[in-house]
Amino acid sequence: MNSALITGANRSIGLETAKQLSERGYFVYLGSRDLAKGEETVKELAEKGFQNIKAVEIDVTKPHSISEARNIIAKEQGKLDVLINNAGILGVNPQTAADTSIEHIQEVFDTNFFGVISVTQAFLELLKKSDTPRISNITSGLGSLTLHSDATWKYYGVKGAAYGPSKSALNAYTIVLAYELKDSPFKVNAIDPGYTATDFNHHSGPGSVENAAAFIIKHTLTDENAPTGQYFSHDIEDGTEISPW
Repeated sequence: MNSALITGANRSIGLETAKQLSERGYFVYLGSRDLAKGEETVKELAEKGFQNIKAVEIDVTKPHSISEARNIIAKEQGKLDVLINNAGILGVNPQTAADTSIEHIQEVFDTNFFGVISVTQAFLELLKKSDTPRISNITSGLGSLTLHSDATWKYYGVKGAAYGPSKSALNAYTIVLAYELKDSPFKVNAIDPGYTATDFNHHSGPGSVENAAAFIIKHTLTDENAPTGQYFSHDIEDGTEISPW
């Protein structure tokens, strides 16, 4: 049975992605900073008929937590087939470039950027043991420099000094990692599930978690001929799926 780890998966898009992967026959590790909350979520899922989902404690900002999660998965599975770096925080608002403190910006980067790197590097050897290793970094259109430079973009006025830049950095890391792994079976991509109604944005987004999760899975469970090092967006004006970086 193939296995997947999703960070930040005890609610919203991460949780829905876990459910849909379980339905596809994957053993899913539902990553949660709070193990008790994660286990309660898994219990509720089991009562609804979802199988092969296990909560694992993982705080992407704490190396020891990442190491412990890796040890659990290594012992139980011996490999990892899919890593979905979904954990993320918005940070304080407003996030003006002139006034947002370094501490607040660093807090966002610690989770959204450095946390992804820490988790990815920790699990890379387990992923290399898979025949079809996949790494999906969940990003946002707010990290696109191209879109932020386009005054006609519908979210042009939604700018901040922490969240967007953290996703821009994540996109850049995705390109570099994909390049380094291009001669292997790995597929490494940045996936933007679009502006979705979640706790993250007080349910202000127009998209559903079901559609967002399906989009993530579509561009994660790909075949050997699929692209790597790309940016896929579910929130593009012209209806295409590949967004400008």
